[in-house]
Amino acid sequence: MTTSTSDEFATYLHPFRQLPNLQKRVLFVLKALPPDVQQDFLGDHRFRVELDNYEPGKGWTLFMPTPGPDGGGSRCVVLKPKLDAASEAFAQYVIAHEFAHAFLRNGGWGEITDVEEAADALAATWGFCRPVA
Repeated sequence: MTTSTSDEFATYLHPFRQLPNLQKRVLFVLKALPPDVQQDFLGDHRFRVELDNYEPGKGWTLFMPTPGPDGGGSRCVVLKPKLDAASEAFAQYVIAHEFAHAFLRNGGWGEITDVEEAADALAATWGFCRPVA
C-alpha cells in the first residue's frame, strides 16, 4: 500500500485554510500515519477534521453525532486554533493524539483500557510522543 498524497487529504485540510501553520502541521501528521490508518480515515465518511469555533459567551456551532460503543457515530477530530502558534512538537503531539482517538473510535488499545493512555500510546508508536514540560 502506498502513502497517501496531499490531494487525498485536501478535505481534511480545508478547515485550516486561514491558519496555514496549523494546516501544515495537520498535513505533516496525516502523512506520517501508517498507511493502514490513512486508508481507514480516507475510507470512512464519518471521519473528518474540523476547527474548534468556540466563542466565549456564545458556545460552539459545530454539530456532529456522538461516538457510539460500536464505533458508530462521529469520528470527528476538532482542533483548537491555538495549535497554530503552539510549539511544533506539542502541536504535532496533540494532532496525533486526537487522530489516535479517532482511529481507536474513542476506545482502548490492546491491554490499555484508559482511552487517554491508549491514544497517547498509539500516537507514540507513530512517532508523536507527549513532549516533556
